[in-house]
Amino acid sequence: MTARLNSGLLLPITGSCHGISSACRPSLQGSSLKEGKMSNKCLMAAALGLALGGPSQAQVALNQNDHITQSLVAAKVADEIRNTCASISARYLVVFQKMGDLEDYARAEGYTETEVRAFLKDKSEKARINALAQAYLTEAGAVPGDQESFCLAGRGEIAAETLAGSLLSSWK
Repeated sequence: MTARLNSGLLLPITGSCHGISSACRPSLQGSSLKEGKMSNKCLMAAALGLALGGPSQAQVALNQNDHITQSLVAAKVADEIRNTCASISARYLVVFQKMGDLEDYARAEGYTETEVRAFLKDKSEKARINALAQAYLTEAGAVPGDQESFCLAGRGEIAAETLAGSLLSSWK
């Protein structure tokens, strides 16, 4: 995977997640927003939990929609970086804005709430997104167990203004 992800993102929601859903806004009680970690389930829900209705008019299956796939991969990449690198955190206001953007996109594509929920529950789709994100991180130089490599990858994403980078902020 060589293309940088810079289409317009991401993160809609259903259900309760660790600080990234409409049902559970981030808490400012901890010393930082970084303390609330997102689970894979939360990430996928945050990346596509759309309140949609009506008949499906979508031309492409959700798992074949490049924009949705890129958005989910970017969200996972950003989440891995922020959870591994202490000097990088999520830009929650941007995340919420991107959630709305993806929700609007999915509605325009004709995806229904039923289709989205089925997609979000599909373990093979979660594994596919995780594998794409891991491959992307590896190509970006992130090495499991090496925090600084994730920090460098994250700062690179931010500097390159990628989709994942737009979700992150670095104090270094």
